Amino acid sequence: MVGSVGNGLMDLCHKGKVEPLPKEFDPTDIVEPMPAVDLESLGGDEGSGKNREIVLGRNVHTMCFTIKEPEVDDEVTGEREAYMASVLARYRRSLIERTKHHLGYPYNLDFDYGALAQLQHFSINNLGDPFIESNYGVHSRQFEVGVLDWFARLWELEKNEYWGYITNCGTEGNLHGILVGREVFPDGILYASKESHYSVFKAARMYRMECVKVDTLISGEIDCIDFKAKLLQNKERPAVINVNIGTTVKGAVDDLDMVIQTLEENGFKGRFYIHCDGALFGLMMPFVKRAPKVTFKKPIGSVSVSGHKFVGCPMPCGVQITRLKHIDVLSSNVEYLASRDATIMGSRNGHAPIFLWYTLNRKGYRGFQKEVQKCLRNAHYLKDRLKEAGIGAMLNELSSTVVFERPKDEEFVRRWQLACEGNISHVVVMPNVNIDKLDSFLEELFQKRSCWYQEGMMSPPCIAADIGQENCFCVLHKK
Repeated sequence: MVGSVGNGLMDLCHKGKVEPLPKEFDPTDIVEPMPAVDLESLGGDEGSGKNREIVLGRNVHTMCFTIKEPEVDDEVTGEREAYMASVLARYRRSLIERTKHHLGYPYNLDFDYGALAQLQHFSINNLGDPFIESNYGVHSRQFEVGVLDWFARLWELEKNEYWGYITNCGTEGNLHGILVGREVFPDGILYASKESHYSVFKAARMYRMECVKVDTLISGEIDCIDFKAKLLQNKERPAVINVNIGTTVKGAVDDLDMVIQTLEENGFKGRFYIHCDGALFGLMMPFVKRAPKVTFKKPIGSVSVSGHKFVGCPMPCGVQITRLKHIDVLSSNVEYLASRDATIMGSRNGHAPIFLWYTLNRKGYRGFQKEVQKCLRNAHYLKDRLKEAGIGAMLNELSSTVVFERPKDEEFVRRWQLACEGNISHVVVMPNVNIDKLDSFLEELFQKRSCWYQEGMMSPPCIAADIGQENCFCVLHKK
């Protein structure tokens, strides 16, 4: 997003959508222009439809909020407080505007935590092990353990057999799950489908693990035929496997039962560790009829979900659950804390468990089931409307992620905050995405698309390789 300082404080994406600053409010007091960026050299400019190249050391933003030293008389005049209040007011307005056009990333923006505002005055920190109280008394372990118990029941693991903690993000859950797998099998090879979240491959680099990427089917789920072939190439070494409960781009769910069967039939019984990355769909799948179960009654080692996605926590967080027997190899005494620690991070946000506890209590299993059904219905509505308009689209059976052809205009992509990869993009239908919002998006997309393709004079790209011939509506595959 390239903002223009002269056009208003928070002209984040779409010119004219944010009210201009009042005349008495000097933008130069807030925003210090950064060195000009040559957009041509970055691979495109605003609205050009070209892909922008991301270059390390270059920031495509052209503005920032500067920090200035207070004047001597600020406490008397109150100018500094007024200035900061104005900045925050403008920023809040921009957030309201951007939230209206939020479709491409899996965050549930439908929440109200007003009742918890009274706790924002406290520095709540859950240091160390959730089950061992430290000397730091301002914590929320009682909420954290309540949340962990809820998820352990969801995934069918007894209280005396599980260990877990509330992480600072979904990535941390993957980092921890894969770390446990490596500690259980120090010479193990990490296997992950090529459509796994980038944090899985980050973990491999961090832990210096050999990592084998496995091919995927058109749907995005792991190809167990290729998985078998790659296992047999390294039959003498144990396997640490990342299983996706919803891939990043296509929302595909790996066949956990088939993965286990492939391992056991090819000599890996007792020599594998499975981590389930359920960042988004890990909490949706239990409420989908006929969906395969993610359960510790199967030989899996850990499951992680994000708390800021389907649950709707206002800050990044997650839940990581593993088997208690695996944790001794990671846990160590920390005298400074008077506790033990087997987490990735030391300090952990103590507010996040309270937000999660509050939501789980308000909604419960039935509430989540209703929201899952609503998301799936609305996802089917979006997919059907796209196809009726002649736009190639795909929706996996257990998913609320609708994949379709990438819009030609990058300004449109940024306005609706779509996630793109190659010739495809997607909308993740979350509880806050209602039919009205989808209709608004579709109306604008149809209008823009008629211009991009000149009322049918030009053809959209072929995306059969991404979503299958039956879902592609290019000139070659249009029925």
